[in-house]
Amino acid sequence: MTNVLIWGIGGRMGKTLLNCLNNNQNTNAIGGVDKFANKAEYSIPIFNSVSEINVKADVIIDFSRAEAIYDILPYAKENKIPVVLCTTGYSELDLDYINEMSKELPLFKSSNMSIGINLLIDLVKKATTLLGENFDIELIEQHHNVKVDSPSGTALSIAQAINEEMNNTLEFKFGRHDNNERRKKNELGIHAVRGGTVVGRHEVLFLGNDETITIKHEANSKAVFAEGAVKASIYMSSITTPGIYSMKDLIEATK
Repeated sequence: MTNVLIWGIGGRMGKTLLNCLNNNQNTNAIGGVDKFANKAEYSIPIFNSVSEINVKADVIIDFSRAEAIYDILPYAKENKIPVVLCTTGYSELDLDYINEMSKELPLFKSSNMSIGINLLIDLVKKATTLLGENFDIELIEQHHNVKVDSPSGTALSIAQAINEEMNNTLEFKFGRHDNNERRKKNELGIHAVRGGTVVGRHEVLFLGNDETITIKHEANSKAVFAEGAVKASIYMSSITTPGIYSMKDLIEATK
């Protein structure tokens, strides 16, 4: 049984994650951290801050905000607890801090916890290898109207995967409102749509002469991300070697 501490339990993803953990016979939610959570709504201990935590977790899952890492990672380091980082919107400074802490902590980091989206990335990489030289590539992502970061962390991960297949020769173009000129051959267009209750849609278009190939993933429920985080927590509960682990490691381990 993997005992999990949920960071950001008061948010929509935190609540969804709690349900998934409770419905999994191999996991147990032992507490949550969120200063905005209404403690009366929960049957497990809820802590306002890191200083209040009095439970022993096997793994921490973070679905809060980027700045929370400066509380989470020192606490995890002190208590030798692996962390599953599911938050997006990290700055370069945040990423440097995560990389530095990974020298002493096992950290699982993914911009998207869906198994399906990680399959999309794999398919997109293969398509880029075959089509990238002769096709223009555009990426469109759609999310609900309260999402903070734009473009999404997942969109950036997809874009980076494409660029790696193109030997990092592509220039990311975030929309085209600021210039009136023809599309450059080495551009990778990235476009963000925000509205309604869209959970998450990511679409990659390969546009060639007289043909278009589209690879698309659509999440219809936040549960797909929570289920991925649950799988990651079980995987990380047995990891003791410091480093950054990813969905690729998880998929390989479950083959």
